[in-house]
Amino acid sequence: MNWTAIKSIYFFEMARFFRTIAQSFISPVLSTSLYFVVFGAAIGSRIQEVEGVSYAAFIVPGLIMLSVITQAISNASFGIYFPKFIGTIFELLSAPVNFLEIVIGYVGAAATKALFIGVIILATAYLFVDFQIQHPFAMIGFLVLTCISFALMGFIIGIWAGSFEQLQLVPLLIITPLVFLGGSFYSISMLPPVWQVISHFNPVVYLISGFRWSFFGQADVSIGLSLFAISAFTALCLGVIWWIFKTGWRIRQ
Repeated sequence: MNWTAIKSIYFFEMARFFRTIAQSFISPVLSTSLYFVVFGAAIGSRIQEVEGVSYAAFIVPGLIMLSVITQAISNASFGIYFPKFIGTIFELLSAPVNFLEIVIGYVGAAATKALFIGVIILATAYLFVDFQIQHPFAMIGFLVLTCISFALMGFIIGIWAGSFEQLQLVPLLIITPLVFLGGSFYSISMLPPVWQVISHFNPVVYLISGFRWSFFGQADVSIGLSLFAISAFTALCLGVIWWIFKTGWRIRQ
């Protein structure tokens, strides 16, 4: 394992993140505050509790997941797309670095950035509502797994994209709707029976449900199924990336 190459890629990506540290702080804090004002105050005043938890506290895991998923995808996709766009990807491919080391460097940096944002949002949430995390280690585990898995997905999107417009296409048209329809701001048990069945085909439901369980000890689906879903998704993304580097699809073409 070429740890020098991994560290070089990782710290280069992290340096780009810290150059815009003010934006990285202000944007998630502002957006989270607005969500709490709109959903926590306005809607929360009409929905007192959801499954025994105050509505303002209930939406905290969903807000964190919403930001973490979008940030992980955005950072990873741009991180690998930009060297492909300017042509430096060929220098990387010709260096004595294998695909796993490249993935660890880029995906590790993107996951770290997303995790950093998640922690900021969690701290911001404490300013608006009181809540307790019943299973802190499970919460950290779910958060880290989510950051890694969606950073892997973002890496795939960055390789697939042929333009900056395509870079935003999948997150805007697929990922964001799935997150909003995945129980971020409601429990799927509140839906009509038909829509409850349909919701179980949304993979994000399992992520948010497991993450919410780590906070409040209750979930829409079993914790084991949530862990299986995120593990399977991570394995699938790794398999796709392995195939991309093996065939050179969208990299050498």
